[in-house]
Amino acid sequence: MESECRVPSACCRPRVLVLQALFWSLVSLRVFGAALLSEEKTTVKQQSAPCWLLEDFVVTAECSPCTAFQTTSWASCGPTGFVERVNCTRSNKDEYKSCRSSLLEERLFWRFEASMLVLTLSSSVVVVLRQRLLDRLASEKVRRQIESI
Repeated sequence: MESECRVPSACCRPRVLVLQALFWSLVSLRVFGAALLSEEKTTVKQQSAPCWLLEDFVVTAECSPCTAFQTTSWASCGPTGFVERVNCTRSNKDEYKSCRSSLLEERLFWRFEASMLVLTLSSSVVVVLRQRLLDRLASEKVRRQIESI
């Protein structure tokens, strides 16, 4: 008579159990450590929000690509690689704000359109080839059935 236990006996060996306990303790340590580190980072960085988030602003320099130096040194260049200079009306401060370039957006749009066209054409070719294969298989089946009569 078979045992009702569905756990393989190899999984209950002491060495396997110790390795599993070590693995899960490392995983939990990593998760909790990451949570604690992110909590510390948020408490350390208590910077004030940029003025363009809190008040009205006027764009004084249009959206332009960041230089290599600006990309590494300015936080506003990081997200998009483009930056514009704004002047906050109430505080009269000049700050830099990340922006999205219309040229970059247009290039991304046409790249997306081209990839969708390629995907459509390749899918159409696959469908036509598959349909031809299925038609050929069906006609062979019918031919074999007629020959067997």
